[in-house]
Amino acid sequence: YFGRMCRIHCSGRFREFEGENSLKKFRYNKLLLFFVLVGLIGALFISFERHAVEVKNHTVDLAIDYEGLLELAEREGLPPETVLADAKEAGITSLAVYETTFTKLNKNGKASAIAGAELLARYHAGSLDTSWRALVDAGEVKGSEVYVVGHDPLTYREVKEDLYRRLGDDRVRILTVAGEEILAVKAHYESFLKMNLGMPTDEMQAVNAAGFKVLARPSDYQNCTPEDVQAVFARLDGIDISEIVFSGTQSLGSPKALQTTIDEMKARDIPLGLIEATTQLQFYKQDGMEEIAKGIGYDRIARLYAIPKDEQPKLKIADAIERWSNTDAERNIRINLFHIYDKPSPNMSLYDTNMMYFKGVHDKLADNGYSFGQAGTFTDYHAPRWARAFVMIGLSAAVVLYLSLVIRALNRRKHLQFALFILFALCSAVPILMGTGAKIRVLAALASANVFPALAVVLWLDCIRRLQSVKKKCLSIVSLIVFGFAALLVTGALSYIGAAYLSASLADTKYFLEFDIFRGIKLTFVLPLVLVAIAFLQRFDIFDGRFDNSAGVLLQLKEILNVPVRVKTLIGIFVVLVAGIVFVARSGHTSGMPVSGTELKFRAFLEQMFYARPRTKELMIGHPAFMLAVMAFYRKWPTMLFFILVLLAAIGQGSMVETFAHMRTPIYMSFVRGVDGAILGGIIGAVLMALVAFWQTILMRAQKYMAKEKK
Repeated sequence: YFGRMCRIHCSGRFREFEGENSLKKFRYNKLLLFFVLVGLIGALFISFERHAVEVKNHTVDLAIDYEGLLELAEREGLPPETVLADAKEAGITSLAVYETTFTKLNKNGKASAIAGAELLARYHAGSLDTSWRALVDAGEVKGSEVYVVGHDPLTYREVKEDLYRRLGDDRVRILTVAGEEILAVKAHYESFLKMNLGMPTDEMQAVNAAGFKVLARPSDYQNCTPEDVQAVFARLDGIDISEIVFSGTQSLGSPKALQTTIDEMKARDIPLGLIEATTQLQFYKQDGMEEIAKGIGYDRIARLYAIPKDEQPKLKIADAIERWSNTDAERNIRINLFHIYDKPSPNMSLYDTNMMYFKGVHDKLADNGYSFGQAGTFTDYHAPRWARAFVMIGLSAAVVLYLSLVIRALNRRKHLQFALFILFALCSAVPILMGTGAKIRVLAALASANVFPALAVVLWLDCIRRLQSVKKKCLSIVSLIVFGFAALLVTGALSYIGAAYLSASLADTKYFLEFDIFRGIKLTFVLPLVLVAIAFLQRFDIFDGRFDNSAGVLLQLKEILNVPVRVKTLIGIFVVLVAGIVFVARSGHTSGMPVSGTELKFRAFLEQMFYARPRTKELMIGHPAFMLAVMAFYRKWPTMLFFILVLLAAIGQGSMVETFAHMRTPIYMSFVRGVDGAILGGIIGAVLMALVAFWQTILMRAQKYMAKEKK
């Protein structure tokens, strides 16, 4: 049926429809269709190049805090060497090392920080050592100062160096106690204990000695100077570093020494890890991070994710493993920063729980084809200008084509269509060829996400109208299901043209990494419905015979506004508005609209069943509505109901294209997600069609029986 439909449509031998005249007939400009095809060639070229870039980036760094593993060893009473060896065996590749603090140093005994007030209290209690008593008697001990004593030469030297850098000569002075050098520091004691004191060389060497790379987590200095930055990197010399991920709200060198940070990282070829924001959109804001990323090159950037510490205890290990698998696959995360589980799983020790967790993630990712080591990064990709210019030309043709299919006067004036096409093509393609046009690319992506789903639905509407005029015999329910399913797949394929255009408009490394994002997603949930509604009202009388064939959008909208409103109508409108708000608000990562536990379980089920989880809007709304719309048209249901089903079907088509606006998700995954959704959604729609047909059969038999009883 659908093949015959296409032959009728493409031949250009349009028949007059039963009960309508030429005012309802729109002709397709073949030259515009040709340029859409030209644009598709450019879009597919870019899409295949993008896919090639994405498949090369498949190395994941499995990291955990070095302190976290030491804590696990202490809690289980195990030697640190054993825990480190088992973690490596489980698949951990890097250990995150943070700057040292006196909270850690007081604990490990490599240095001590003693409050001056404590020394004075012990002096007056008579419990102070003789050497310290002499210092108090000389007036060198003050209650407002902190006194630093080193027990390890390397640690003391690094702490001393960093204190001078952070506090200056006027706040740090050297004293001698029993022939040993100590430091007197003017600082608030509690704050001093938490103050960062530089990257600890001994910890980084211990990490490398255990067979791991170091995920370095340096912080920034106040009024950071180039010398401060160079001192940090001097400590990293000789250390096997996987990536640098800055701690705190500022990148090292911010705001005036960023160029030094860039130069030092480039000299050592160290990638930069950026922490994904809690909204799973872009990054945790750190001052200077974008300047550093641009300076070292976007091909040296990796995305980092860590399950929030307050959320992890709520996840079973199996769920956490699935979370990591989906995260790496869907959001291009290449640094997995683990936290240890604080409570053991049932019938397991805390140690075995965590080792099973690490190994489970490693094995799951290995099964998915990932390798492990220093985080993979994207090639610095930019699409060829000629290919992107083709996309702009094709999109210009598509926009004019849509306008010609809803504006009768334009549809009959090909010369005006060509004039608009040439104008749009020049305005969009020329800046691209000149190497500019960043905003034009965003507008092109927005147009692709809205125009092509609308065009696909409009073509489907025109085709079924033409088929109806050819096929007079009522189709059986089996034929309707087969035809509807075929029509859904073909319409989805046409919508995928828009997906290729959207992807090609935005494809570059900055979008893959989410330095740039497509900000028109919310609009793409609504605008395709508006475009489809306009086209529908130009073709159908939703009042079933109230208007003649000249009635278009404005006249029918006017009639809708003049319809008397009853209370039940108001309730229905309110329900539709609420549903629309929920539909838009639940999409994306920043709405805060909660998702029910039942739906989360359903999503988890789909994630396990499919390579890429189909989107709910397509699976449960758009595609089943598409199938029912086919049934509504051929079984001559009220046109208003058919109209509603068509709008719901447009949701599915728009969602298939909008999926590709998430540029961090590999294009192959977005493609498979849409195909899976169309197949499963079509099956659900087929079941609904069969149920409706069965119910209609029961009603017809009941009506015949009642009529027979009356006779």
